[in-house]
Amino acid sequence: MRHYLLATIMLISSAVLAKPADDGSQIQEGNYYPRVKLETTMGDIVVELDRRRAPITTNNFLRYVDKRSYEDTVFHRVIPGFVVQGGGYDTDYREKPKFPEIFNESGNGMKNGLYTIAMARQNDPHTANRQFFFNVNDNTSLDPGKDWGYAVFGMVVSGEQVLDAMAEVETEYNIQFNQPNVPVEPIILKKATILPPL
Repeated sequence: MRHYLLATIMLISSAVLAKPADDGSQIQEGNYYPRVKLETTMGDIVVELDRRRAPITTNNFLRYVDKRSYEDTVFHRVIPGFVVQGGGYDTDYREKPKFPEIFNESGNGMKNGLYTIAMARQNDPHTANRQFFFNVNDNTSLDPGKDWGYAVFGMVVSGEQVLDAMAEVETEYNIQFNQPNVPVEPIILKKATILPPL
């Protein structure tokens, strides 16, 4: 009886341990540079992510894409010559559900240069979860220095002209959202797709 009980516990333990990860690391496992296509109302953008230098951030982003959680979200913050930010709100400016916050990988050597993608966060350095932004300039002020920076985890490989156009749209202070720099005509991320490995 004792041996049977021990064997049962071991079987249950191994079944629990064998449960596949659901943190994004299981998506195209072994592909260090996964690509994601973002279909927006202004055109398509393809980003290549860097899992080698930003594994936590890349896996986190892939998890949201895999769960189709970025679909029908808005780019809610557009500042010309600075950033285009989105991923956090639906088309009614309601906050979308979030996975836990992640560790800030801003010290990975990647810079907030033109056409890179990085994670948005609060003042606390380790508060990024689902919002991301595109740098539409070389934003060295967002790189780490004396303080934590903003974690870059990839770059645009197609659709730079779409991003340029997005950065120039008319914005306003949105009373409903209670935020400045909101596009007058909403820019919607209609679909995000993980592309097959090259």
